[in-house]
Amino acid sequence: MYEDGQGVPQDYTEALRWISKAADQGYANGQTNLGAMYYRGQGVPQDSTKAVEWFKKAAEQGNADAQQNLGELFADGVGVSHDTITAAKWLILAKAGGSEGSMTDALSEVEQQMTPAQIDEAQRLAQEWWTQHHQR
Repeated sequence: MYEDGQGVPQDYTEALRWISKAADQGYANGQTNLGAMYYRGQGVPQDSTKAVEWFKKAAEQGNADAQQNLGELFADGVGVSHDTITAAKWLILAKAGGSEGSMTDALSEVEQQMTPAQIDEAQRLAQEWWTQHHQR
């Protein structure tokens, strides 16, 4: 609401206050939004490392948009070391989770930089994560 100025004047400081409350309480959407604010430097100094921290918290909860963002940051080496296997793992999970961002085909771009063995490893890690987080 405050971040986009929907029904109220746009106010990143106020958006940060509310989004931080949600993120601190463990809400994945709040964590994803807080990561985006750090990534863009909206209401806070730009900090890619903190963006990664918040995206990771949300990604571990299964938030597909956070998984997409995290995958892209690993692919680009922004806020973390460049790691195509970890990037592909998160991008595979984002695509499986229906992230709108996954339609940009970031996964295909990352896979073009990988060997078949690396792709297999990323798929194994994604499957392992999926199994651990979706047991009945």
